[in-house]
Amino acid sequence: MRTYRYFLLLFWVGQPYPTFSTPLSKRTSGFPAKKRVLELSGNSKNELNRSKRSWMWNQFFLLEEYTGSDYQYVGKLHSDQDRGDGSLKYILSGDGAGDLFIINENTGDIQATKRLDREEKPVYILRAQAINRRTGRPVEPESEFIIKIHDINDNEPIFTKDVYTATVPEMSDVGTFVVQVTATDADDPTYGNSAKVVYSILQGQPYFSVESETGIIKTALLNMDRENREQYQVVIQAKDMGGQMGGLSGTTTVNITLTDVNDNPPRFPQSTYQFKTPESSPPGTPIGRIKASDADTGENAEIEYSITEGEGLDMFDVITDQETQEGVITVKKLLDFEKKKVYTLKVEASNPHVEPRFLYLGPFKDAATVRIMVEDVDEPPVFSKLAYILQIREDAQINTTIGSVTAQDPDAARNPVKYSVDRHTDMDRIFNIDSGNGSIFTSKLLDRETLLWHNITVIATEINNPKQSSRVPLYIKVLDVNDNAPEFAEFYETFVCEKAKADQLIQTLRAIDKDDPYSGHQFSFSLAPEAASGSNFTIHDNKDNTAGILTRKNGYNRHEMSTYLLPVVISDNDYPVQSSTGTVTVRVCACDHHGNMQSCHAEALVHPTGLSTGALIAILLCIVTLLVTVVLFAALRRQRKKEPLIISKEDIRDNIVSYNDEGGGEEDTQAFDIGTLRNPEAIEDSKLRRDIVPEALFLPRRTPAARDNTDVRDFINQRLKENDTDPTAPPYDSLATYAYEGTGSVANSLSSLESVTTDGDQDYDYLSDWGPRFKKLADMYGGLDSDKDS
Repeated sequence: MRTYRYFLLLFWVGQPYPTFSTPLSKRTSGFPAKKRVLELSGNSKNELNRSKRSWMWNQFFLLEEYTGSDYQYVGKLHSDQDRGDGSLKYILSGDGAGDLFIINENTGDIQATKRLDREEKPVYILRAQAINRRTGRPVEPESEFIIKIHDINDNEPIFTKDVYTATVPEMSDVGTFVVQVTATDADDPTYGNSAKVVYSILQGQPYFSVESETGIIKTALLNMDRENREQYQVVIQAKDMGGQMGGLSGTTTVNITLTDVNDNPPRFPQSTYQFKTPESSPPGTPIGRIKASDADTGENAEIEYSITEGEGLDMFDVITDQETQEGVITVKKLLDFEKKKVYTLKVEASNPHVEPRFLYLGPFKDAATVRIMVEDVDEPPVFSKLAYILQIREDAQINTTIGSVTAQDPDAARNPVKYSVDRHTDMDRIFNIDSGNGSIFTSKLLDRETLLWHNITVIATEINNPKQSSRVPLYIKVLDVNDNAPEFAEFYETFVCEKAKADQLIQTLRAIDKDDPYSGHQFSFSLAPEAASGSNFTIHDNKDNTAGILTRKNGYNRHEMSTYLLPVVISDNDYPVQSSTGTVTVRVCACDHHGNMQSCHAEALVHPTGLSTGALIAILLCIVTLLVTVVLFAALRRQRKKEPLIISKEDIRDNIVSYNDEGGGEEDTQAFDIGTLRNPEAIEDSKLRRDIVPEALFLPRRTPAARDNTDVRDFINQRLKENDTDPTAPPYDSLATYAYEGTGSVANSLSSLESVTTDGDQDYDYLSDWGPRFKKLADMYGGLDSDKDS
C-alpha cells in the first residue's frame, strides 16, 4: 500500500507592506503581512508507481538594505511527515546558508541575519531537506529554491571618468559633436526607474549643450574663436529616477579645448625693411631677417617667404627659418658696388596650408618692401679666368714663355697688380712668372716621363695694399717629344734544346717605351749588325710590337757552346728615331722528347753518380763548415793554456814598471842622465812581459839609432810601425813608451830657470802697450825695474 505524504511550506513574511496580496510566485514589491501556508500535496492514487515530490518552490523576494533591529523573516519550511514531536530535522544549504540565512531545525523557520545589498549579490540559490533525527535519513528529497533581492534606489549615477578632456575645432557649426560622457547606476535597471539616468548641463552654457539621454556634448554657439578664448570647462550632471524629484545624481567635469584652424592670414608688422651688406659677401651670406605674425598655431601658422618682384630678383634669395618662422634674406650672386649700389625687393609672406572655407576672409598672404644697400670694400684682384691650362713641349729650353695670366683690381681705383708663383706649389722652381705682365716661363728643363702635369698656383697682389691678393690654379701639361729609346719589357733569358730544329720559335720579345706618341707605339726588332752574319739565331719581327727568336740550324751542342748572347736592336717609328740594343741570353739545354728542359750545364754529364750541381755545392759547404768548427775548437783549447801570472780583478793589462827611487833634487846631477832622451841608443833593451808565461823566447831587435836631426813625428811613426810588425807584441793593449825629446826648437827654451843665470836685464815696458788686461803684470815688472834703478 502506497503511503501519500504531504510537505507543507509556510512563509511568514514580516515586511510591513499590507497593500500587496498577490501570490508569492508573482513578482511584487513587497510581501503580505499575515502568514500564508502553501500546501504541497503528493500525487493521486491513479498515477503510476512513482513518488512525486511533496514540496515545490518558487522564487522569493527580500528587500535590500533592511534596517530593522530583528532578523528579517524569509519563510517557513514544513513537511507533511512532521508530527510535531521533534523527530524531524530541517537542513538548509547553498548560498549564504548558516551565515546570511539560518533555519530553525525544529520549526523550519528561515531568517536573514544581515543587511543584503542587491548590488553585491542579487540572487541566492539554496537547498532544503528534512531528515529523521534518529536514523539521519532524509524523509523528503532535497529541493532547490531561489531568493531574489528586491532593489531600492540606493546608488547614485557614477561617470566613467572624473574628468573628461575633449577638443573641437574653432569656428565649428552649431551642433558639432564634441564628446560623449557616460554614467552608470548600480541599481537594477529592470525594476522601476532607479537606474534610469538623465543628463543635464550645469556649467558651460551657452557655448555647449548635452543630450539628456545619450550624454553627447555638442557646440551650441556659432563661430567660437580660439584666438579669443581657447579653454572651456563644462560640468555635466547625471540623475537617476528619470530626473524626477528625489533621484540621486552625480557630476563630472569636461575640459574642452578649441583647436586651431587657419582662419588668420600672416601680417607684416611694418611695410618697409632696410638692410646693408658689403660687396664682398659670398653667395649664401645672410643679410637680414623679416618676420610676419600669424595668430594661428602649429602648421596653420607656418609661413613661406618669396621674392615676387624687384631689381634684385636674381641677386638675392629668401628662405624660411622653420624654427622661428622668419624670412632670411641671403646673397644669391656676387655683388659689385661699382655696378649697382641699391636694390629694391618685394617680399611676400603666405600660408602654405589654406582652408578653402575661410577664403572669404581674404587672401592669406601679405607683402613688404625690402631695400638692400651695397657697401664698397677694397677687393682683391680678380683673374680673367677661374683656372688656366697651358701646354709646353718637354724639349723646351730654359726661359721659354708658356703663356700668361691676367688679373686686375675691380675697385674704382684700379690699383696696379704684381704677380708671383706660390712656391709651395712649385718647390723645384721649375717655372717663373713676370711680376709685371703675368707671363709664365720655364726656369728648368722639363721631362714628360718624370711629371706629365704641373699644378701651380699664381698669386696676384695689389701693389698699394699687399693684404689684398687672390690666387688662381695654373695647370701646365708637358707635351711628349720622342726622347726615349724603346727597351725590352723584361730581362730575357731563354733556352734552346740540343735537338732543336731550324726555324723553331724559342722566345717572344716585347718592348716598352716611356714616350707616348700620338699615333701609338710602333717598334721594329732586328739583330745587331755585328751579330747578324754569323748568328745561330734569327729575329722575326711580328709587326705588332713583338718579335720572335728563331733557331737558324738543326741541333746545338752544349759542350761546344753552352750560352749564346744575342744582341737585339729595338727601334721606334717616331721622329727623331730612337733605338736601343738589348741582349738576350740563350742557354743550350738537354730536353726530353716533349721539349721540356732537363739540364743546362755541361759539367753535369761527367758525374757518374748523377748528383746535381746544387747537391755537390751543399756537400762541399758542409765539409767546409765542419773544418772551420774543428779549427776554432783547437784554437780555443790552445788559448786556455795561457794562464796569466797576475790574477787580479784590477788587472788592466798595462805594463807599468815601478821604480821606487827618489831623486837627489836639483843638486843631484848623477841621478838621471837626461842625455838618454836625446840618444835613443841608450834606451834599455826591451824587456819581456811579466803578466803571462812566454811561449818562446824571441831575441829583441835592435832598433836603428835615430839621427840627430830626426823629427819627433818621424820617430813616433817609426816606432809605431815597429810595434805593429813585431811578432812578439802581445794581442792586447800595453803601454809603449817613446822616450825621445827631439833635437830642439827654434824658439829656444821657454823655461825661466835659465833666465836667472843670465847677466842681461829684461825690458818689460812693452807690457804697458798691451792694454788694460796686462796692466797688473806691467806694474809688477815695471816696479822691479824702478826698484833696481833706485
